[in-house]
Amino acid sequence: MTRLFLVDDHQIIRDGLRSLLAAEPTLEVVGEAGNGEELLSQLPSTPTDVVLLDVNMPTLDGFATAARLRDEYPGIRVLALSMLNDESHVGRMLESGAHGYVLKSAGKQEIFQAIEAVMEGRRYLGSEIGMSMLTKVLQAPAATPDAAAAKAGGLSRREMEVLQLIAEGMTNAEIADKLFTSKRTVETHRQNIIEKTQAKNTAALIRYAARNGLLQ
Repeated sequence: MTRLFLVDDHQIIRDGLRSLLAAEPTLEVVGEAGNGEELLSQLPSTPTDVVLLDVNMPTLDGFATAARLRDEYPGIRVLALSMLNDESHVGRMLESGAHGYVLKSAGKQEIFQAIEAVMEGRRYLGSEIGMSMLTKVLQAPAATPDAAAAKAGGLSRREMEVLQLIAEGMTNAEIADKLFTSKRTVETHRQNIIEKTQAKNTAALIRYAARNGLLQ
């Protein structure tokens, strides 16, 4: 049973999430708060596995709360759940310590998948966010093959393929199926890409790829 804590400054949103999550027998809502301070005051007496965290809140917002959770409760997974879908908010939340980011407009199945992903120690970026970033990439001027190769930072051909699929919002499992390889191999490629590009998270990785013309 995964224990969830809901943090959003709108009661109606928390009520809706509680009702939605009640449909999944493996999930249990153990608490709720209207901002980060309320969450942190309750955590010592409320065992929690995953915090569903809004970004824009009064008193202590999602960025500051995620950073506090990272430092004070490293065992708790943080899933940002917000209406804000611009690249700056997504990137900043991931850099603050969130393990995933999904939009409130997402379907319940995607929210369940996001919770499962962060619980398993994986990162999760909502499909709509991934498509939005990809659209920006596709609208950018294309680089020539020689220029792209020069800026690839030593990425292999297979790593370039994995990078392309990451930008399309695919999970490691989906990439493995697409490339007819194992999930572990994809995870290794992903880690190599991050090390070679020195990107701190998926959003930063996509920005790097877009700036350097590495995507088709």
